[in-house]
Amino acid sequence: MINSKNIEKNQIKDIVSENYVFAAVLHYFGISFFQYELNSLKEVCDKFRINPQQLVDELETWAQHKEPDREELYLHPIEVLVAYLKRKHYYFVRQELPFLSNMVAGIEINEQPYKNVLCDLRIMFPLFVEDFIHHIHEEENRLFNRIKLLHEIEDDEFELKESLKILEKSPIASMSEAHEAHDDEMEGIRKLTKNYFLPGDAPVSMRVLYNELQNFEKELIIHAQIEDELLFPKAVELEKEVLRKIRKKIQNN
Repeated sequence: MINSKNIEKNQIKDIVSENYVFAAVLHYFGISFFQYELNSLKEVCDKFRINPQQLVDELETWAQHKEPDREELYLHPIEVLVAYLKRKHYYFVRQELPFLSNMVAGIEINEQPYKNVLCDLRIMFPLFVEDFIHHIHEEENRLFNRIKLLHEIEDDEFELKESLKILEKSPIASMSEAHEAHDDEMEGIRKLTKNYFLPGDAPVSMRVLYNELQNFEKELIIHAQIEDELLFPKAVELEKEVLRKIRKKIQNN
């Protein structure tokens, strides 16, 4: 375990430079690292009345967190997969996006080209966030609710004719095609940042920002692959099976 006493005298910028995740941990505690880069960890903790070891413990907790791989997710029923994706949506909206938005809006650098990039990001990133949150809500309202509806039909919560009418309207296969055709959400940001490239002497705040933007894009790619390769195929098969059962029940009545 890291001993907080060994790093209490270190400046925030040095601690963050060694491990960018510490910037996110500080944000979790309500501290914008870029506002206190020249302060020591002890000074910041005293100001916010936080035990330094709390920050270090939280950092270790984050470091030990392991996402399930696709094979694990594949072996679980669709309800577990949906619950996992909902948790990821919540994490994106409540933790990742506020952290990124805080950096985009708050980092102040007068040196070029960073100043221009930050000005452009302050226009572009809020639009991306708005579009992304809309995409999440649409997905949960349409796809996740459709899957919930399929389970309700399986549990005989609707009359047979009503069930058939529901099943034949807005099939999941059509949602899958629309989802796969969705634009590359971070293409504009990637171009603006030149594929997240920075020279070796770039300010630590820019290095953290670019690193977090790139990591977020990687997470989105993995998230989309899980949806396209696991969730949609499972949902399509569930829908086919429920439809087959309903048609059989209607024929037997």
